[in-house]
Amino acid sequence: MGKVLHSNIITFGLVFVWVLLVPTRAFGESKMYRLEAGVQAGAGYYVGELAPHAFMGTAEVYGAQLRCKIDQRWALQVKGQRQRVVNTINKDNSWGFAEGIYTNPMWHFDVTGEFNFFRFGIDPYNIHMRAITPFIFLGIGFSAHNVYANDTLSYPVLETKVGSQIDYAMYIPIGVGLKWKFAERWQLQLAWQHNIYVMNGDGIEGVVDRARPNILNNSYELNGSNVMNNDVTSTLTVGIVFEFAPDQKGCPFCNY
Repeated sequence: MGKVLHSNIITFGLVFVWVLLVPTRAFGESKMYRLEAGVQAGAGYYVGELAPHAFMGTAEVYGAQLRCKIDQRWALQVKGQRQRVVNTINKDNSWGFAEGIYTNPMWHFDVTGEFNFFRFGIDPYNIHMRAITPFIFLGIGFSAHNVYANDTLSYPVLETKVGSQIDYAMYIPIGVGLKWKFAERWQLQLAWQHNIYVMNGDGIEGVVDRARPNILNNSYELNGSNVMNNDVTSTLTVGIVFEFAPDQKGCPFCNY
């Protein structure tokens, strides 16, 4: 009986010491995941030769993203989106184009660095963690579009694809957003992204008049505010994100 009591006391003592040495937040703390994958959808518009104001040609946008977290504030993201450039041309337009809708699909691919204003995550034992945080991002990207999606000389009936010449442009994506972690592995995100084209970004509307190749060159005299003579695009999307790749052993360059 004495030996059993002595053994129980030793066992209890070891357990008590282990509880004291192990950090309290280990009990009930959510796992940290290094990678995130998600999809988003929303609306976007473009400003250029056929659309001098925002929201004139709003159309659908959808895409996917992959994000690698450096810590709960910083992350790197790779994203691809499909956006449709849409312009509605009235009957009495100054270019002499046929009445109708000019449309041109384009693809965006960019890499951005992201900063959360709060340490993002769910941890009831850490008062500095937040399940909701605003964020900002900045990076570099490339887009692809069809130069001859609409040929106004050969085919006055618009939306008729008359040729294909893929052109590429470089842009700087900048934006803000809000994310909400509603479960251990799931997030909802709202993001606004503005793409500033810095190289070969003029003519993404895909409208060409072969007889008058310069008719859309600065047609609204926007170059005073856009010295690079490039178009711009913007998107507003809502996305859902899933976290994976748990950081069980500890990431050598992460600051969780």
